[in-house]
Amino acid sequence: MKNLTNQQLDALKKQLMQEKATLENQMDDNGNFGLNDSLLRSTGNLSAYDNHPADLGTEVYERSKDLALSENAEHHLTDVYRAMADMESGEYGICKACGKPIPYERLEALPTAEFCVEHAPNQHASDRRPAEEPFLNPPFGRTSLDEQHDGTQFDGEDAWQIVESWGTSNTPAMAEDPEITDYNDMEIENDENVGYVESYESFLATDIYGERVTVVRNKKYREYMENREGEALLEPDPDIEDYETLS
Repeated sequence: MKNLTNQQLDALKKQLMQEKATLENQMDDNGNFGLNDSLLRSTGNLSAYDNHPADLGTEVYERSKDLALSENAEHHLTDVYRAMADMESGEYGICKACGKPIPYERLEALPTAEFCVEHAPNQHASDRRPAEEPFLNPPFGRTSLDEQHDGTQFDGEDAWQIVESWGTSNTPAMAEDPEITDYNDMEIENDENVGYVESYESFLATDIYGERVTVVRNKKYREYMENREGEALLEPDPDIEDYETLS
């Protein structure tokens, strides 16, 4: 500790003592982050088999968070005890990897430091990826068939489109496209044909014998006529102005 003055050592020791007191008080005052209380007591139920599983799920999440906070505090407190023991033995402020003095600026920022900056462990972000990542890419995970040339089956995207058609919390004001003014335009691939390939398949109908062809004047029918696609004269529609110009 020859690289540290007595004044610096006193300041670092005072800092360690404050951290020690803070951690011990946190663990004592709140019952070790709530772990001293049973799970059933926190839920207010007599049994873990409750009529409200969501409430129990919340408590399980909170318990796992309490465990993480408690473990982190215990590890930090262990580091504080170790740093104070090193001060007593005269080994404080010496890098345990290279044996060189740790700069005071680093100790001031992290008084429990055991290594200098060059030999500090875990300096680089992990290259490991979450196990779920392959299933989250592309969108809708492994149920997406859009990437397959012959994938025409009902997939995860189709399932979401059905649910989305009943409404979502999105609004045109939150859309990336500034030209969106209709809630229906918020849907994923809202112009996609659902249940048919060509537009005319949605408005041409027959009886069960494949005869008596009729035209259903739906939205796709009107778009088909107004865009002058295919045969213009399907069936006279008095609602379309200047009908003869379409033929």
